[in-house]
Amino acid sequence: MWQEKGNKLKKTFEFKDFDEAFEFMVSAAKIFQDLDHHPFWCNDYNKVSFELFTHEAGNVVTDKDRGLAEMIDSIFENTKKRAG
Repeated sequence: MWQEKGNKLKKTFEFKDFDEAFEFMVSAAKIFQDLDHHPFWCNDYNKVSFELFTHEAGNVVTDKDRGLAEMIDSIFENTKKRAG
């Protein structure tokens, strides 16, 4: 579940290994580029963590971030389905 703390939406996703985490990141990066909305994210082996906020709105959480969070959840679900 996404948590809103300190004007940021935060969540960490866990995968079976680095390859699965990286596949998720590649899929997500394409969406971020298409939307021109680039989150702060970090990868540590099988975990990918996010902090979402909108710079143009004064570094606060906006509907744009909430929509992106939903997309990230969908990408995660699709990645897990492909990995089986």
